Amino acid sequence: MADLETSLLQALHAQEVIADSGDLAKSLGVEHIVLVGTIRSLQASEMIIAEDIDHFRYVLTDEAQGYLTAGSPEAQVFNAVPAGEGITLAELKARVPGEAGDVGFKQAMQQRWLALDKSAAGEPRVVRKVDAIEDRTQQLLADVTGGRELPKAEAESLAKKRKLIKPEQWKTYKLTKGPKFALERKKPATDLTFEMMSKGTWRTQEFKDYNFNALGVPPPSGQLHPLLKVRSQFRKIFTQMGFEEMPTNQYVESSFWNFDALFQPQQHPARDAHDTFFLTKPANTPADRGVDKDYLNRVKSVHEMGGYGSVGYGYSWKLAESEKNLLRTHTTAVSSRMLYRLANQPGGFKPAKYFSIDRVFRNEQVDRTHLAEFHQVEGLVCDRGLTLGDLIGVLNQFFSRLGLKKLRFKPAFNPYTEPSMEIFSYSEQLGKWMEVGNSGMFRPEMLRPMGLPEDVNVIAWGLSLERPTMILYGIDNIRDLFGHKVSLSMVRKNPLCRLGL
Repeated sequence: MADLETSLLQALHAQEVIADSGDLAKSLGVEHIVLVGTIRSLQASEMIIAEDIDHFRYVLTDEAQGYLTAGSPEAQVFNAVPAGEGITLAELKARVPGEAGDVGFKQAMQQRWLALDKSAAGEPRVVRKVDAIEDRTQQLLADVTGGRELPKAEAESLAKKRKLIKPEQWKTYKLTKGPKFALERKKPATDLTFEMMSKGTWRTQEFKDYNFNALGVPPPSGQLHPLLKVRSQFRKIFTQMGFEEMPTNQYVESSFWNFDALFQPQQHPARDAHDTFFLTKPANTPADRGVDKDYLNRVKSVHEMGGYGSVGYGYSWKLAESEKNLLRTHTTAVSSRMLYRLANQPGGFKPAKYFSIDRVFRNEQVDRTHLAEFHQVEGLVCDRGLTLGDLIGVLNQFFSRLGLKKLRFKPAFNPYTEPSMEIFSYSEQLGKWMEVGNSGMFRPEMLRPMGLPEDVNVIAWGLSLERPTMILYGIDNIRDLFGHKVSLSMVRKNPLCRLGL
């Protein structure tokens, strides 16, 4: 490439103008397409100026190549017909078979070289109407091969009707010297060096122009995972509504706070090893650690015999079962701790609004919509005289801030809420109602043993963080969002999250 560039510059220097780069390519013994690359490069450096020269010519098609020597189809058919009595059509097709025979017969008939004689009995015969012909088609094809120009009408006939020639276009260039012409290309410097300064060569050195419109190199930095972006939006909505975030940094809970304090019976299927991850070391938390003995006894009593309007579950509550350690199955375990603390704080009861967003663990079969660990979003309001109407009002306010303004509620069952409701929202994108969360009012069997006053109720709701994130970012497999299969490219390139806009 360097030798070709030097040869081009030297030729231009000697001739001042190169009339056609195609001729230069032939003299240098290279394909013109190879020379074009060098021309483009020198033109970009303003060393030469290239003006387009458009070329046009006809070339023979593959079919026409054989007619240069054998003659056109019509000439072949005419020569196959003997003078005098002529020949039958069947005999003619045998002598000039295939498409050439069919096309040649048609053309010969149109030019009135041949005729069909039906005067004699039997099959009509093809006879000559002239003694000799001039093969004009063959002459035109030879002219095309020789580079001679054809009459317009005949050229169009051969190209469009008979498909014997086809147009070919190409481009060459007229070359002249550019404003920065030189016999040798000097690469512009990109930096001012100490050596240039000390030797003074910077005065004559050409420098590459700065492109002030170019984007800078992105600085190395971390990127927020989509879950963290959606979580920050949820957190912002909760804080705007006056909620306080609960401490959720304790993944390991005792069965007491995760199940028993929530009035969930010890024989409930959710407390089975098939649904919950139990710890083996340490396997237990002593009941007297962090739990008041009187409160423990009240929880035991309400499970066994009921109270506060309930008949209980009527079974023998076991302390050892409540001491088992596990990975929390819901953040409601944190809510139960916070409500117990609220009920027993100095100065008496004060209304509160809490929320949490953190990880929970369940022994689930992993598939495209389920993982063994995921994030739960939970909110609760604790105040005097709260009703189901208050819960519906808060839910409408909360989900409208998420952009989900159409809600429906369906009765449901939860061990620690009564009444309970599933929350559905209408998706304009999918054109259907989708379940978006669960809600309810905490049961008196959960609240009264804690010490909360009789007129205090708690409304609560929860949903996963993964499902809205998957919808917002168009992810259909939860394993592509959370876990070891997550693409780092997806984390780097995912857009900002703005809920409710």
